[in-house]
Amino acid sequence: MTATTQRAPAARVLMASLVGTAIEFYDFYIYATAAALVFGPLFFPSDSPTAQLLSSYATFAIAFIARPVGAVAFGHFGDRIGRKSTLVWSLMLMGGSTLAIAFLPTYAQAGWIAPLLLCVLRFGQGLGLGGEWGGAALLAVENAPPGWKARFGMFPQLGAPVGFILANGLFLLLGLFLSREDFIAWGWRIPFLASALLVVVGLWIRLKLTETPAFQAVLEKERPPSVPLGELFRNHWRETLGGTFGVVACFCIYYIATAFALGYGTTTLGFPRETFLQVQLVAILFMAGGIVWAGYWADAATPRIVLAAGCALSVGAGFLLAPMIGSGDLLLVGVFLSLLLLLMGFVYGPLGAWLPGLFPARVRYTGASVAFNVGGVIGGGFTPIAAQMLSVQGLDLVGYYLSAAAALSLAALLLLRKPTLD
Repeated sequence: MTATTQRAPAARVLMASLVGTAIEFYDFYIYATAAALVFGPLFFPSDSPTAQLLSSYATFAIAFIARPVGAVAFGHFGDRIGRKSTLVWSLMLMGGSTLAIAFLPTYAQAGWIAPLLLCVLRFGQGLGLGGEWGGAALLAVENAPPGWKARFGMFPQLGAPVGFILANGLFLLLGLFLSREDFIAWGWRIPFLASALLVVVGLWIRLKLTETPAFQAVLEKERPPSVPLGELFRNHWRETLGGTFGVVACFCIYYIATAFALGYGTTTLGFPRETFLQVQLVAILFMAGGIVWAGYWADAATPRIVLAAGCALSVGAGFLLAPMIGSGDLLLVGVFLSLLLLLMGFVYGPLGAWLPGLFPARVRYTGASVAFNVGGVIGGGFTPIAAQMLSVQGLDLVGYYLSAAAALSLAALLLLRKPTLD
């Protein structure tokens, strides 16, 4: 190994990949929580609480539309100028958009300008997020020693439960110490303000990184692609298509178990917000355990085998959704959410190794980012609003929706060739 291709210290690499995705999911989930709890009446006044919630969930989907755009833009520079600098800019855009939401006026204060600004900043969040996950995953797996790809690749994935715990825990504390009136008036802004602290930590870690060995090796052998997206679609369209549908299940599971469940549990089922947040905090620990389990299993077997097993089990879990959540029993609801998020660990944890492994290093940032984020649009962008609409007709339909998403990802995994990471 030459001096130019030495690996960065493992602890720094893993912390940088973990912190970035933790901020990503923190930002995304504080928005999802605020959308479920307060954005409806604050930004979309209506006589119908259901109409308010649906309008709020519609803004949630805007970031998923922006994410593929961000994936193409940041993937282009990530494959041409490097992983490190691209990750720094994606984090700044994502964090800046999130922080600005804290200062938005409400509809009562600014009229139609308020929801317009909310949508613009939500789009900015999505642009930054579009380049975040792919770069963090590459940072981890391209620095991994042989035989450790999935275990290194699980660290970006662990950012999901870490970000969820930070976001959910902060909302829980606000609910315990603030009255409902104060929370709606100003308390909801605090989590968005707090994101600035996380971004500063993330930037401090990432600015100390060196470029990954895989990208350095590409530069030593050949010129980077002029248009990575064109090369990707020309030479690797099958892998892009298969990777896109392979990630659908994880997004669908996550947003049904978090955003939809929170809205349904606190409105239709009538559980207190703080109580339901506590249940979700316990359930998310099972997701963290599932990610670690899946990481070790994937290195012992293959990421594809673990992902396929998780998808198959998730198909069955869809049929448990209606009887367990619909029971109205908080214990059964908690058990189901814990089971579902454990399976989320299996269908999400190995993605950090599996998706980058589908593509050669010269277009890997673009390929992994495009597949992950387009799959996010399909699997997660409209899931909260679709689940909310289906639940009016019956929770059985929400369960079938979940099973169909898992079956789609399972089919993609079975049809796609076994990947190898160079």
